[in-house]
Amino acid sequence: MLLQGRVIFLTGGSEGIGRSCAEAYVAEGARVVVVARSEDKVKAAAESLGPDHLGLVCNVSQEAQVARAIEKTIAVYGRLDAVHNNAGIAHPSKPLDETTTDEWDALLNINLKSVYLTTKHALPALRKTRGCILNTSSLVGEIGQSNHAAYTATKGGMNALTKSMALDYAADGIRVNAVCPAGTWTPMLRKWAADQPDPTTIEHYLDAIHPLGYCPEADVIADACVFLLSDKARFITGHLLHVSGGAEIGYRRL
Repeated sequence: MLLQGRVIFLTGGSEGIGRSCAEAYVAEGARVVVVARSEDKVKAAAESLGPDHLGLVCNVSQEAQVARAIEKTIAVYGRLDAVHNNAGIAHPSKPLDETTTDEWDALLNINLKSVYLTTKHALPALRKTRGCILNTSSLVGEIGQSNHAAYTATKGGMNALTKSMALDYAADGIRVNAVCPAGTWTPMLRKWAADQPDPTTIEHYLDAIHPLGYCPEADVIADACVFLLSDKARFITGHLLHVSGGAEIGYRRL
């Protein structure tokens, strides 16, 4: 079991990629702390994982809430081995000049500021375990995307931040990596698809942009995340792992 006995603090873990990661981590022997804003979804996710796991309601853009959640994790388990910064939003689907100040702030706070907050408060515990930090980024942070300027800015920032953090914390034995999906069927992507000008053709589009021929479910991302948090990736840090079906080499295949 690749993650036996490890304690993983997982933001945005109640649905989508996060929920699949939580299930994969448990299957590999980890104890998982599922962190999300919805009390009902957090409770359901934690109950589905079993009694050895914890669900915490937390807005990851709020420092006091993040600090309390990490303190609770350490109080319950006595250690922390990994932080997976998975929480994120993609709305709105707009070019930059049409994005409101509130929309910009929400994207930056949830997608990027949250990484700062979890790192700041988890670092002392991660230094003790020589643990890992994993960020869920996106391929669009590397290649851009029309009508999503603010979102791609947060993911491009996350990619650069991942590399800087890897350099800063390598001396502590802490590895920092990011996983970069292209399309992945999650509740957030389904909402995005519904917001597009022609939702009826979007499923075909999402299949076609991946040279392997289909838009995957979240389990393919979870498998990559298990690898990056495990000792199989013990000499990998500062890496942006594309789990994209080749989208970056054939993104416009239509």
